[in-house]
Amino acid sequence: MNKSLITNLLAALLVVCGYLFQHAILFSIGLFALSGAVTNWLAIHMLFEKVPGLYGSGVVPARFEEFKAGIAHLMMEQFFTNENIDKFLSQQGGSVAHINLEPVIEKVDMSPAFDALVATVEQSSFGGMLAMFGGTEAIAPLKEPFINKMKTSLVELSQSDDFYELLKNEIEQPDVLADLRAKVKSIVDQRLAELTPQLVKEIVQEMIKQHLGWLVVWGGVFGGLIGLLAALLD
Repeated sequence: MNKSLITNLLAALLVVCGYLFQHAILFSIGLFALSGAVTNWLAIHMLFEKVPGLYGSGVVPARFEEFKAGIAHLMMEQFFTNENIDKFLSQQGGSVAHINLEPVIEKVDMSPAFDALVATVEQSSFGGMLAMFGGTEAIAPLKEPFINKMKTSLVELSQSDDFYELLKNEIEQPDVLADLRAKVKSIVDQRLAELTPQLVKEIVQEMIKQHLGWLVVWGGVFGGLIGLLAALLD
């Protein structure tokens, strides 16, 4: 239901009826109601559309960059503050649900770790002894068990309370928080850069259209009351 259209039509109907039936009070009520409703409707329209000859119209598209900057400021200064991030981390500290790093660890290539271990053995006093038993080829079958054992140990370590507490304490350091906020700001700015004036207009218009419609309704109501009072005092 379009409240604005219905209000304007009712006010216009009162004007026509008052004029046709030569009813001064009805005509005055309708005229003032139509005036109030149309004025408010035009004001709402001017928020989103540029009207030729009307200075100040098209406020939302004209203030597009300021609108984006306001969103960015709101996100960073109200939601992603150091205090809010610190509060979130503190609340997480009391939870049994830790950060799950197992999927990440499973994807990590542990081959360089095994190669480094082999190189260390070769360069140590055991290198000569290893050469007697076939060199590095002799321990090649240990590569797969070594990698599996390393991944299992890392998963168990990442799920321990001590590791989580250490990670939380490191994240809560001021320089880390600042870096985290910088990355969040970069993401916010990147998303806002994707906005266009038309999209911003549609977003704002959709959010407040329902509520602004009542301005037209009340403009017609109060305009009609003023018209009634003017007719009675005439």
